[in-house]
Amino acid sequence: MATVNAMQSKAKISEVNTGIEGKDRKELAASLGRALAETYVLYLKTQGFHWNVVGPMFYGMHKLSEAQYQDLAVAVDDLAERIRALGHPAPATFVKFLELSQIKEMAGAPSAEESIRALVSDHETISRTFRDAVQVADDDDDIVTADMLTDRIKFHEKAAWMLRSTLSK
Repeated sequence: MATVNAMQSKAKISEVNTGIEGKDRKELAASLGRALAETYVLYLKTQGFHWNVVGPMFYGMHKLSEAQYQDLAVAVDDLAERIRALGHPAPATFVKFLELSQIKEMAGAPSAEESIRALVSDHETISRTFRDAVQVADDDDDIVTADMLTDRIKFHEKAAWMLRSTLSK
């Protein structure tokens, strides 16, 4: 009898019961999975540009991209942990990230200007993805996820502005 009660208690503890329905948590996790995928692809792309930038824009781009990829690394972990808190597995392979992401890899070693233009576009793309995810979170009354995603939008819009400002008109 004690074993049955312990098993029932364990099952209840492992269930997510935070006030968000199961189907809503699944929808939120899927939306966050897309946001995670795009964040990870952008993280890797930004770090690659950081490593390979050359030319007159080297120092500024090197410093700016370093600050941005470090922020993205923290965001990747936060997004994955939020998916887990909702009771779902986080996507965790490059194949899955590329499948879910609208942001694509960029082969070769593009110029600093090409890199900046690509990153501006990517930050704008991810801002739109996060806005869509905020809508899902709002619809499902998930203020924690909405708050986290809103902070990320602020980062991406600022990152796009800062990158855009490095380009000549």
